[in-house]
Amino acid sequence: MKKLIGLSLVLIAILAFSFKKGGYEVGDIAMDFSLKNIDGEKVSLDSYEDAKGFMIIFTCNSCPYSVAYEDRIIALHEKYAAKGVPVIAINPNDDVKSPEDSFAKMIERAEEKGFPFPFVYDETQEITKAYGATNTPHVYVLNAERKVKYIGAIDNNTKSAENADKKYVEDAVDAVLNEKEVPEKKTKAIGCTIKWAS
Repeated sequence: MKKLIGLSLVLIAILAFSFKKGGYEVGDIAMDFSLKNIDGEKVSLDSYEDAKGFMIIFTCNSCPYSVAYEDRIIALHEKYAAKGVPVIAINPNDDVKSPEDSFAKMIERAEEKGFPFPFVYDETQEITKAYGATNTPHVYVLNAERKVKYIGAIDNNTKSAENADKKYVEDAVDAVLNEKEVPEKKTKAIGCTIKWAS
């Protein structure tokens, strides 16, 4: 009986731990990854030796919200990559559920838009689950030590960059570069739900 109770307690503890966390929170250290880029090469955080941080953006081809933000994502990379904080865009969607998000279609879209940043495919969806991304787009700003400093939306106006009066990602990256506190650490990611494999 004692063994049975002990085993039950162990199982409860394992289940509690499994459900306790749905991905990273601000302050967590993000895991590295090695994902295939549209050029066929693998991309990892460790491959950026002099990075002062990262903008990890879960995005895709098929979601209208992601498409609406493509130019802003390009602008973020162009503004901050030279300062040591690049964009790494990750497509989290299962290509069976969302054929528009296949690797071939990723290559097409990146060429069409002239993406200056890596656009990698999380084919197993393991990295998406580890980060806890739920929508596209969904942003994680990390510092040089890969500590999560911000999670959420790019800004507060999906329809218009000009009318966005809160630029969450820019504010977070500026704070990381200046070693200051991020003013708003977490916001709701507005977008399409991730298409999970069956």
